[in-house]
Amino acid sequence: MNFAMIRTPRISTPELEKKRKARSSKILLTGGTGFLGSHIAVSLLEQGYRLYLLVRSKKGLTAKERVEQVWDWFGVNAALRKNVRIVEGHIDRADLGLDDRTRAELHKTIDEIVHCASDTSFSERKRANVEAVNASGIENVLELAGRGQCFFFHHVSTAFVAGKVSGSCPEELSSSPEFTNVYEETKCRAEWIAWKRSRKMGVRLAIYRPSIVYGHSETGRSLLFNALYYPVRTALFLKNLYEADIKERGGRKAAEMGIRMEEDGWTYMPIRMEVNGRGGINLIPVDFFVRAFAAIMEEALDGGIFHIVHSRLKKIEDIIEYTNKLFHIRGIKPGSAGDFERAPKNALETLFDTYLEAYGPYIRDERIFETEKSGPIFERKGISCPDLSFEVFSRCLTYAVEAGWGAKLFQK
Repeated sequence: MNFAMIRTPRISTPELEKKRKARSSKILLTGGTGFLGSHIAVSLLEQGYRLYLLVRSKKGLTAKERVEQVWDWFGVNAALRKNVRIVEGHIDRADLGLDDRTRAELHKTIDEIVHCASDTSFSERKRANVEAVNASGIENVLELAGRGQCFFFHHVSTAFVAGKVSGSCPEELSSSPEFTNVYEETKCRAEWIAWKRSRKMGVRLAIYRPSIVYGHSETGRSLLFNALYYPVRTALFLKNLYEADIKERGGRKAAEMGIRMEEDGWTYMPIRMEVNGRGGINLIPVDFFVRAFAAIMEEALDGGIFHIVHSRLKKIEDIIEYTNKLFHIRGIKPGSAGDFERAPKNALETLFDTYLEAYGPYIRDERIFETEKSGPIFERKGISCPDLSFEVFSRCLTYAVEAGWGAKLFQK
C-alpha cells in the first residue's frame, strides 16, 4: 500500500527541515506521564523543543502534580520545565475535554503532535475503555490536528499490530484478520484511522512500532514493570509466599506444591515453562527506544511506518536462567509441548500459568519484524539495540524489586 499522502502537505519539506533545525516546532504530546511518553517528552525538551503536555488528573492528583512527580523522578531541571505548558484534558472525550479558549489556542499554536497515550490492557472485559482510549481517543486528537495548523502527526503504536501471523512482518499497515488481544486490535485500528485522516488533512504521518520495552539498559531504572517483569514478579511472589509458609507455618502448603528450601538457602520450585525452539521474545530497552524515536523523527521527514525492535528474539531459556541465578531459585526450567503431554502440569505449574496466560503468545513468538525502513536510519546514526545480558537483566530486575514493582517509585 502506498503510504504517501494524496493531497499537498501543509508544510513543504524545506520549511520542515528549517523548523526542525531551529527547534521552532511547538509540539503537543499525549501520554506524557506514561512510560514511553515521559521518556519522549524529556528527550524532546533536552533537544530544545517547546512542549504542550495533554494530561488528565488522576487518583487525587492534578495534571500538573502528575507531571511534576514524573519529572522529579527523571531529575528534569527548572530551566527545561519552563519550556512546557501543561494542559489538563482527556483524549477519550469530545474536543479532548478542553474549553473553547484552550482549544483555540492549541489550534493556533501546535505544529506537531506526538501521540503516546494508550490503554495497554489485554483483558477483554476492559474492551470498552481500551476502545475509547486507543481508537476513539486518536480520532479526538486528530480532530484537533485537523482544525489547527498541525503539519506532522507522530503516532506511537506497537509492532504487535501484526496480529496472529507467522514469519516476516513488514513495515506496512496491517491487514491481519485476527489478534491476540484487544490491545493489539485497537492499536491496529488506530493506525488505519491515523493514516486515513492524515492523508485527507495533508498532515505528515510517522508511525513508530516498538516491540516489548523494558527499563534503561545502563541504569536499570523504569517507570513500568509489566511484560518482561511480570513472569519474574510472579515467580518471586510464589517464592516469597511459600518461603513464608515454610518458615512460619511448618511448610505444609509448600510441600503440597513440591517447594522446598535447600541447605544453601536457595529455593526449589518445580515449574516448567513451555518454550518454542524457534520462538522467543522481542525485547528492547527504553534508552534504545528513545534514541530510535529521535533518529526517525529527525530523518523521516516524509513520514512512514518504522519498527523499533531487536534483530534477534531473546530465548525464554535465557530469561529462566537469569531469574534462577539472580534470585537463588532452582527448579524453574524450559519445557516443550511434548513434555507436558508426557507429564501433565503439576499444581504449581497450573497456578503459575494462570498468571501468565496473557503473555504466552509473546514469550513463544516467532514473528520477525522487518526493518527495511528503520534499519538504515539507525545505521546512519550509529544506533544499535543492546542485548539483554545477565548484567542488564540484573540491573533492571534489582531496580524493580527495590521500587516495589512501582509502589515505591515516587516515595520521598
